[in-house]
Amino acid sequence: MKLVLDFGNTLQKAAIFDGDEMVFLQEYKSLTLLELSALINKFPIEKAILSSVINHDEKIKSLLRSSFSLVELNENTKVPLINKYKTIATLGKDRLAAIVAAQNIYPDNNILVVNAGTCITYDFINDNKEYYGGAISPGVQMRFKALNNFTDKLPLVKGRKEVELIGKTTEKSILSGVINGTYCEIKAMIEEYETKYKDLKIILSGGDRIYFDKRFNNSIFAISNIVLIGLNLILDFNAK
Repeated sequence: MKLVLDFGNTLQKAAIFDGDEMVFLQEYKSLTLLELSALINKFPIEKAILSSVINHDEKIKSLLRSSFSLVELNENTKVPLINKYKTIATLGKDRLAAIVAAQNIYPDNNILVVNAGTCITYDFINDNKEYYGGAISPGVQMRFKALNNFTDKLPLVKGRKEVELIGKTTEKSILSGVINGTYCEIKAMIEEYETKYKDLKIILSGGDRIYFDKRFNNSIFAISNIVLIGLNLILDFNAK
């Protein structure tokens, strides 16, 4: 079995894979050394991959290295695609892992991955397995917080799946602006890519996809935990 760790800006995720199947998933605000030790003792783990965009306890890395073979994802890690991003060292690990998973799912297609998390990322890989990049914009929660932080009187609002187009209160106006505005952004970005690339496959992922996935047609595929799937593939690729 394999341990896949994804330390993001909002959550830290730990998954156990048996081959290509995810058999365990746990999310943490901050994964402790004690919690990691318990997880290692619970499963017969043979190898692991760590992807982190935060400063984490170095003892976690030491425990992983002393327990089994560890791949720490960075700009030098081998991946099963042609990476033509111009600043590879600054490329988000979650973006890279997501596009690796997408390419594995649709190996002969142009693909756009929209990952709605802390930020909303748009990543494109062509049918020759060439990855060039995409776009980054503020995520839903970031937009809510920005309206509250940079004004004196606008409240901090929580997202909802169903919102009105015309907000008849300040709270509902913020909901319309953020949720409907973000949906329109994603929709327009998808349409731009569709005009440029034929046979385009579109994948929507990330925790905040719940606000949008039912509003798109059946040609857009919602896939949860695409980053973890990609990290598992990268681990297998490096093990070979």
